[in-house]
Amino acid sequence: MPQISTRASSAQASPLRKLIPFADATKARGTKVYHLNIGQPDLETPAEILTAIKNFDKQTVEYAPSTGILICNQAWEKYYQDNGIDLKADEIIVTSGGSEAIAFAISIVTDPEEEVLAFEPFYTNYNGFASLVGSKVVPVRTNVEDGFRLPSREDIEAKITDKTKAIIICNPNNPTGTVYTKEEMQRLVDIAKERDLFILSDETYREFNLDGDGRTVSMMDFPEVADRVIVQDSISKRFSSCGLRIGCLASKNKDVIACALKFGQARLSVATIDQVAAIPALENSAKLVPPVVEEYKKRRDVVYEALQKMDGVTCLKPEGAFYAFPRLPIDDSEDFAKWILEKYENNGETVMIAPAPGFYATPGLGKNEIRIAYVLNCNDLKQAMNLLADALKKYSK
Repeated sequence: MPQISTRASSAQASPLRKLIPFADATKARGTKVYHLNIGQPDLETPAEILTAIKNFDKQTVEYAPSTGILICNQAWEKYYQDNGIDLKADEIIVTSGGSEAIAFAISIVTDPEEEVLAFEPFYTNYNGFASLVGSKVVPVRTNVEDGFRLPSREDIEAKITDKTKAIIICNPNNPTGTVYTKEEMQRLVDIAKERDLFILSDETYREFNLDGDGRTVSMMDFPEVADRVIVQDSISKRFSSCGLRIGCLASKNKDVIACALKFGQARLSVATIDQVAAIPALENSAKLVPPVVEEYKKRRDVVYEALQKMDGVTCLKPEGAFYAFPRLPIDDSEDFAKWILEKYENNGETVMIAPAPGFYATPGLGKNEIRIAYVLNCNDLKQAMNLLADALKKYSK
């Protein structure tokens, strides 16, 4: 029998999706499941997107250019200009979601056995994409006790070796909800300049600066490193359109864009209709996004206030994105996440959460933490948090 490759057999399964069979079985028993486990917004997709899909009238759905449809790239340019970010259409490659942009970026900057620094806990797919190309994510620890702030320069540089090629940063942060300051981002800029590293900047949640005034700090705000910054972006969260697989990779570095184009040519093109649908949303982001951010502020407050009332629970107030990352009075969050689906229900209802070990590269971390995605309406969130509080009491007995 032919053997599966080591690369494939050792690939990381999604820690965010491995509990889905348990949730499906729970629903099959007639129990309602409140999903707090994944960043799938429940808000309506903007009418501008849906109308563009309905009005698509081509008789043949053709391949799009591998760079992206020109007017889609131009829409991304307008979106960036509206947000005070200087990126031009020819500095942008449209990708199949932000995930492909991350995969492209890691592939562009690393060879097998080379390393990318990431601040853990971090978005779990960074690990997965690195493993697919034979490179490695090296974790740099952040702690709830320090507010999940970036470590000191000395602590970051202690992780750099001759194999280190890049630092990846997600601002606002998934999963912690931390919004990094300009001073923290400057720290990374200084390190990247002096140690000759790329910066992979995941800016998917850019506008979700829940307590700030306007967008968060972008790595494109630092012109001194413009040639070593690779931005990864997505329409999924800000326009509640995860099923439209539209993201982009953007950089001032012409060699980076040329390499991204070669990867894009290998997969031919991003879905034509998806790109057409994204254009009016990108062109009208200044109108569409602010009400979304206001709604997530309300949801954040519901979740945070509920967590504050739970015995033994520690949680920082999320500053951005739409996640909370509480520490619970438990020893095994993966066991608890399964138990709450398999063994617990209250009046025919339960809740699904994301256990935190999947957000760490260091074994053993996250055992008493979970991630909560507050992507339900406020009434459903209140009920979901009531269920979580009740489940914690019963699980601890």
